[in-house]
Amino acid sequence: MPDDATVCVRYLVDDVQAAVDFYTEMFGFELLMSAAPAFASAQRGNLRLLLAGPESSAGQPMSDGEQPRPGGWNRIHFVVDDIDTEVERLRALGGKFRNDMIEGPGGKQILLVDPSGNFVELFQPAAWAHA
Repeated sequence: MPDDATVCVRYLVDDVQAAVDFYTEMFGFELLMSAAPAFASAQRGNLRLLLAGPESSAGQPMSDGEQPRPGGWNRIHFVVDDIDTEVERLRALGGKFRNDMIEGPGGKQILLVDPSGNFVELFQPAAWAHA
């Protein structure tokens, strides 16, 4: 495998266009390619999201008949400098959050939910982590 600087993450989504709108509007991803309603690809920095709808090859049933579906607890993770300001910005854009802010020894985090139920974690490291 080539050692590329770009990291690709595939998210199964219910609605490709809704996912494109969410990631481009909420997080400034650039749409690279759209074959909606089956598939789209968007990029922000070195993160490329492969958004696969039910009509994509990734949405086809497995050999045992299990149907791939969105959601679950896996997520992309964005480190932010000011989580309170970022949450406020995303709420103003219509963002829906799965939980209230959680704070632990490593910092603060909260989960934003995309239109298909996939999570995007916002994380602000604790002050000691910046030292």
